[in-house]
Amino acid sequence: MTALGGPRAAVRARPTAAVLDVVIPVYNEEVDLGPCVRRLHAHLSANFPYPFQITIADNASVDDTLKVADGLAGELPGVEVLHLDAKGRGRALSAAWSASSAPVLAYMDVDLSTDLAALLPLVAPLISGHSDLAIGTRLARTSRVVRGAKREVISRAYNLLLRGALAARFSDAQCGFKAIRADVAAELLPLVRDTGWFFDTELLVLAQRAGLRIHEVPVDWVDDPDSRVDIVATALADLRGVGRLGRALLTGALPLADLRAQVGRAPLTAPPAQSGQAQLGQAQPGQVPVGLPRQLVRFAAVGVASTLAYLLLFVATRGMLGAQPANLLALLVTAVANTAANRRLTFGISGRRHAGRHHAQGLLAFALGLALTSGSLAVLHAVHAVPARPVELAVLVAANLAATVLRFVLLRLGMHHR
Repeated sequence: MTALGGPRAAVRARPTAAVLDVVIPVYNEEVDLGPCVRRLHAHLSANFPYPFQITIADNASVDDTLKVADGLAGELPGVEVLHLDAKGRGRALSAAWSASSAPVLAYMDVDLSTDLAALLPLVAPLISGHSDLAIGTRLARTSRVVRGAKREVISRAYNLLLRGALAARFSDAQCGFKAIRADVAAELLPLVRDTGWFFDTELLVLAQRAGLRIHEVPVDWVDDPDSRVDIVATALADLRGVGRLGRALLTGALPLADLRAQVGRAPLTAPPAQSGQAQLGQAQPGQVPVGLPRQLVRFAAVGVASTLAYLLLFVATRGMLGAQPANLLALLVTAVANTAANRRLTFGISGRRHAGRHHAQGLLAFALGLALTSGSLAVLHAVHAVPARPVELAVLVAANLAATVLRFVLLRLGMHHR
């Protein structure tokens, strides 16, 4: 067993080099850890055609999790233990992946919510070299998912936010079922700053921006009703992560060009016929058309994601801050993300040229939206001192729709390009 920040050291080595290392990050999981690891080990032994290793990454547990993990390492061949003195799922994954000698690295949650039949399809494209990262997705049409409406809405809203704010093209950032090639991980991990739940999202966004291929596998997934994840705290941390990563991408603080040159896949060269069409003024693949109908569709998609993120943030902070401060915070965060997303996706503008002016226009639209929503709240509270929460949300949605129309007009006037 290996420890980080403690007096433990590796005690044994595998006789055969593992092709796959599956990491299970755990914190206070003394009850579920044993059944989980035994079930995973049995599945890999029976169905995985390559040597494997299972690494239990103990995240500073204060119960008997580490003792159980040590027992499993002594009982089952190929099970290793890594102990960390600090919490954080991202910290555990980064440490375990960095220390592993396997060419393919994966992780899954200890509750095994994802059907293990998807594990081989997840890692096979990485073993073959066809793809660089792989994720399980619960949002594909062929996925089969059992979970409550609240988690379903939050998950879809978060992924819509990522599409709008960070131009993410992957479908499910939060599913605890992912894999990566070790050579790719060695380049990406030093750039990932988050040590908690946003770790997955940050890793995927960097991989996408570096031109890496992300393979998606539809999964069968059953929600764990005993999950101890603090949804509100996690949502707020994710929103802070989106803002931080968005700023880094906007300002060019990340060495994406160097990363793309080292591990990215070069874009394909267009055939001569397509090049000729491009010279005649037809849109090239990846370009945003200047036509109003398509701009409206893209603007509406970004608006839906922004509205869902706004409502999620408002509901999460309403009880702590009150209606008006929560409205201000939710509007400010989503306004910055909305401007960045529309600049890139709706109007096809990239780079830093005129970025300050565009964000100033976005803040003007934010001020108008704040006036509309705050005024609507003030009128509502004047009529009903304690309005019902659904009524309050309905008024805010209506006010945001009006603000959205104004935002589109302002942004199109300022960003419309030839």
